[in-house]
Amino acid sequence: MGVLRIKNLLLRSYVGFKPHELGKRQDVLLNIRIEYRSGNEETSDKPDDAMDYRGITKEIIEKVENSQFKLLEALTREVLDVVMTHERVLAAEVEIDKLHALRFAESVSICLSAKK
Repeated sequence: MGVLRIKNLLLRSYVGFKPHELGKRQDVLLNIRIEYRSGNEETSDKPDDAMDYRGITKEIIEKVENSQFKLLEALTREVLDVVMTHERVLAAEVEIDKLHALRFAESVSICLSAKK
């Protein structure tokens, strides 16, 4: 088993339901941990044998930047669902921070996980 981490992926999305949030993209920070079934990459140096973290990240960016969410929980669930669709993924954890959501806090975050 391997563990892949995507750290501090900074994106912008429509997330929120308060009048001052509507129609405005906000910064969100994603941290993702993926446990996956190892293939030949442990003994190979062939790109085709490795877990495709670039492809997963592109899917996540597409979902986050081209969708609207009222709740941070819904955004987090959608990202987790994207990750879990990959065949080699055994388990994943997604934490998304909504930056500057509270006046005296750096961020507010939601963390969700799933296993196959």
